[in-house]
Amino acid sequence: MSERSAILSLPYILPAQAQKHVTHNEALRHLDLVVQLGVTDRDRGTPPADPAEGARHIVGAGAGGAWAGREGQIALYSIAEGWLFTPPQTGWRAWVAAEEDLVVFDGTGWKGLHEVLGINTVADEVNRLAVASEASLFSHDGAGHQVKVNKAAASDTASLLFQTGWSGRAEMGTTGTDAFALKVSADGVVWRTALEADPATGIVTGEAVQQSATDTTAGRLMRADYGYGPGNLLGAVGQSGGTPTGAVIESGSNTAGHYVRFADGTQICRGRVTLAKESGARLAASWSFPAAFSGTPAIAAMLDATGLAITPSEDALGGASAASAGSGSADLRLHRIAGQVDFGAGDLAAVWVTATGRWY
Repeated sequence: MSERSAILSLPYILPAQAQKHVTHNEALRHLDLVVQLGVTDRDRGTPPADPAEGARHIVGAGAGGAWAGREGQIALYSIAEGWLFTPPQTGWRAWVAAEEDLVVFDGTGWKGLHEVLGINTVADEVNRLAVASEASLFSHDGAGHQVKVNKAAASDTASLLFQTGWSGRAEMGTTGTDAFALKVSADGVVWRTALEADPATGIVTGEAVQQSATDTTAGRLMRADYGYGPGNLLGAVGQSGGTPTGAVIESGSNTAGHYVRFADGTQICRGRVTLAKESGARLAASWSFPAAFSGTPAIAAMLDATGLAITPSEDALGGASAASAGSGSADLRLHRIAGQVDFGAGDLAAVWVTATGRWY
């Protein structure tokens, strides 16, 4: 029969044993040490200079003096006997006053219960909180609720990582910068940044967004400066190498008339021009386009019957004609029918004229 208990190694009182109180008192001291275990600290390597009766410590690393070789053991001070030591058993728990935390001995060392927590699974030094469950609920306590992920520096990572078979497939957060990004991966090795929001401007970039004005990749999000909507459909048109860089439609007017430009390069100018006598047989005028063309446009003119102030009757008038003098103006003519009365010095007529061509 063993003379000590299996777990706490308490000495038994043996049959016919003399000085039974000695054995009994030793067992009581052991119980006094480990029952409702609470220690002052667990990082001290040498005993305190003036310990109080019943002082308890978990001996820290690099122990010396009276504690030499007792790392991890529970030390109890007795004025009568000095320091007494008890090696912990796996699963023993102790309250550490200096840390205000409960620690547990795992067979090799003491670990705080608040340092790692595994719920239905095993936590470790990296995953100090681990949960195996069908769902996890974070609810409010009367109002709102925030889940906070904090990092030490901008170059660090604060993110949510989604995995398949422990291999990353999607990640969102601030990874390596303070820009918020949504990244995806097909294999956990090669990652693509689908969206990234600049923390200073809020502007979003990434592979899910148009990369250029000519990018029409299916599924990509259209950029405001590359696409068209109510805010930029009308405005100043522009182009670079044949690619539109401005609005779709531009229009304007001045004393010469009105013009419309389209993003594809088409331009239409129109105006009302008054013609005066050039010779007895015709009235004429030069029309400066309200907007210049890149080449010679096509010209069409039509008589405005409400603007006649001429000697021949309307039946004596021939057609109105126009010919471009270049990219900036056109020459307009109104002819009388041969054999009719010549135009007089004060005769005037108005024509509507249209020029169609390209602005680039």
